[in-house]
Amino acid sequence: MQKGTFPLTTSSRVTYMRLTLLGVFFLCFSLLTGAEAECPLQLDPQRVVVRYGGSVEVNCSTSVLHNGMGWEASEGGVPKTFNKSLITWRVIKLTEWDINPSCYINLNNSKQCQIELPVIFYKTPDSVSISTVKHRGPMKEGQQYELQCDVHDVAPVQYLTVKWYKGQTLLHQTNFSDTENKTLVNKTVTLLIRPDRDDDGAQYWCEAELDLGAKGPQPPPKINSSEPLNVEVYYKPQHSSSTETIIKDDKVMLDCSVKANPAPDYTWSSDQLKKTITSSVKSSELSPGKYTCTATNILGSDSKVFILKSTERTTFWAIVLTGVVVAVALIIAYLIFKFKFSKNSLI
Repeated sequence: MQKGTFPLTTSSRVTYMRLTLLGVFFLCFSLLTGAEAECPLQLDPQRVVVRYGGSVEVNCSTSVLHNGMGWEASEGGVPKTFNKSLITWRVIKLTEWDINPSCYINLNNSKQCQIELPVIFYKTPDSVSISTVKHRGPMKEGQQYELQCDVHDVAPVQYLTVKWYKGQTLLHQTNFSDTENKTLVNKTVTLLIRPDRDDDGAQYWCEAELDLGAKGPQPPPKINSSEPLNVEVYYKPQHSSSTETIIKDDKVMLDCSVKANPAPDYTWSSDQLKKTITSSVKSSELSPGKYTCTATNILGSDSKVFILKSTERTTFWAIVLTGVVVAVALIIAYLIFKFKFSKNSLI
């Protein structure tokens, strides 16, 4: 036995052999998988986003010697080439949704590898429309209604966003997570609304947008919008105040007019105004007293009380009030004068 060496026992030899075999196995596995993982091909671009019916052009290149390279594709395939290091897949009008082009190379070790090109087709909608669901005509204040937005022939749906607007205000938006369907689809999106009187005459509309990201077409695809849906809302009369005091005058009116849809009818509960159907009357034509006006349409009614006072009575109380003010002012002036007079007498 040489100096510096140690004898191996039987168990040590077995362990050593196992470790050696394990190392050889991992080395071979790494070489094999590395060879498969590193395919000496480069795509430019590495991903394409193309409009349905548009053109596409992608280069496939290599820097190693080979026994042939080419493109496999149902459209625009390139036959195996031996004396080139760059080949181009080119289609003038791409219309096949399920196309899966790939570039391949035959290596000198009789192995073949390939790289698949991700292709994303897109198509803006043929039409975007808005409608009401199971309803026609005017809406009633406070009731719930359903609007529907229909998007026809769009792809891919996973990049689609449908937005709802009232005027220029964004109300809601819907995104889709369907990554399986790559062909043309129709999508229907609904929105629940509960309009009030301020929504009478409002315009609702929806739009469909394809957001294909920074690597998508520049400028981005146009946004398709529906025609506006004009909403008419029925609401009952509602006065801003229930009572108003009026001083009788030639130019002053008892004005009962109020906003409502449909337009209301007016009635007055007074012997002097039994036949009056207008919303306002001249105060000078009436005697002092209370007058109740009721505005009514198909949704309800609302009343307002006018308290009419005469100008003579008003003038009388104005004179009385003026006299009281003058009297108080004279008393205060007298007291001030008396106070100063008394002070001067003491001096």
